[in-house]
Amino acid sequence: MRGRKLSTRILTSQLTILVASLLVGFVLFAHEERAQLDNQYEQRVLAIAKTVATAPEIQSAMEYGGSGDLIQNTAQRILEATHARYIVVIDTHGIRQSHPNPALIGKPITEPLITRDQVGIDAGSLGRSANGKALIYGPTGGIVGEVSVGILEREVDRALWSEIPAFALWFGLALGFGAIASYVLAWRLKRRTFGLELEEIAKLLQEREAMLHGIKEGVIAFDRAGRVTIVNDEARRLLGLGTTGLGLRLEELLPAGRLRDVLAGTVLASEGGGLDATVLTDEHYLTVNRRPVVLQGRELGAVVTLRDRTELSGLLRELDSVRGLTDALRAQQHEFSNRMHTVAGLLELGEPDEALAYLTTAAGGAPALSESVRERIANPLVVGLILAKSTVAAERGVTLTLTGDSWLGDSPPHLQGLLTVLGNLIDNAIEAAAGSADAAVTVRLVDGDGIALSVSDSGPGIPPGSLETIFQDGYSTKPQTDVLRRGLGLALVHRLVQRLGGRIQVTEGPGAMFTVSLPGGAT
Repeated sequence: MRGRKLSTRILTSQLTILVASLLVGFVLFAHEERAQLDNQYEQRVLAIAKTVATAPEIQSAMEYGGSGDLIQNTAQRILEATHARYIVVIDTHGIRQSHPNPALIGKPITEPLITRDQVGIDAGSLGRSANGKALIYGPTGGIVGEVSVGILEREVDRALWSEIPAFALWFGLALGFGAIASYVLAWRLKRRTFGLELEEIAKLLQEREAMLHGIKEGVIAFDRAGRVTIVNDEARRLLGLGTTGLGLRLEELLPAGRLRDVLAGTVLASEGGGLDATVLTDEHYLTVNRRPVVLQGRELGAVVTLRDRTELSGLLRELDSVRGLTDALRAQQHEFSNRMHTVAGLLELGEPDEALAYLTTAAGGAPALSESVRERIANPLVVGLILAKSTVAAERGVTLTLTGDSWLGDSPPHLQGLLTVLGNLIDNAIEAAAGSADAAVTVRLVDGDGIALSVSDSGPGIPPGSLETIFQDGYSTKPQTDVLRRGLGLALVHRLVQRLGGRIQVTEGPGAMFTVSLPGGAT
């Protein structure tokens, strides 16, 4: 059957099972019908035997004798009327008084006499027969003999074979109906499998499993009811599902939040119906794509792909910071060139005092800030971060200052986390303050039992009613860019602070202030 079509295999298998089942049923039915016919004929011959046993002439002749051929003639008459095969009257000595074969009249029987009426299958001198025997009581009430009546098994077989065509017709109709149903089922299965054969279906399944678990993107499929039908290994890793997932709903797999909303499609719809959304989990930065599955105009569910952009996001953010610093250095280079030209001009005019005064005035600001930061911050990484951010702020017309009570030791706790939190908060503050009147950003950094950090700006502040949503990934008051998706900085800060066991607070505008408390005891 290997080279045959799937529909042919199904039809052949079903017809084979159907024919075998009908044949077994037909044989069992014929056997049961034969047993019923045997019982019917046994009861029939018993009734004939009782009729003969209760005939008055038979009773008188058997008790008083001297009847001549009366018993034989009476038995023969009843035999012809009932179409039985034989009627044998036997006296109490076991001597036949009547028999279809006259030569056996007066001959003894070989089996013992009966003590009560009985039926059964008898292998007599005329062949196997359905036999019934009844006791004969004389006029005085005593037992005077017995009568044995039989119908040959050939008659029973003939009756059975006469009924078989009708039974065969019904079984044939059932077989025909089953064959039509099997054909329709095979045709429907072929349509449901798009005409694919078993080997092709098995190969497609193997290829699908290899593809799903081999790609580096997470894939989750949902049915119309929202239950997970497919989830590959990468999706399990990115979502932390372990070995669970199949057959469950999102509510049973993930806690309430943006990730679950994005997978369910509600966030994509609320954000304008786009196909992509960004989600920040505790460990990964994900780009989520959700597409509905539609077949023949009917929606069957949805497929969601997950792409891990954690490393790429970090690189893009570093690139964005480097680009801002590069732009600031480039602007400073132009400014330095302009100042050198001015000094050169003054010297050519013979005004060395004016040139010295100009250089002193121009160079006084930056060293002062650098020295002020170094006096209060002992860790060189934090110093470098603040000075780099001050350069970027100055280029954008923002004044970055460090409060007079700021102080940080050489080995502060959670150094890497501190750098990430401080850098993101200063970047957001500079961007918020840029363009405002007297644009300024103020940083306070105190190292005690833990680290107390605050960053405030002169920008418009947090919009009223937004305190509950500013730390959700994707929230931003700025337009998106092609290089870096916005709305992730505060979400990263919030998750990092929570992971370090700290707290973060924010005040509404005008001028937002973010306050972070990090516990001590780790470096």
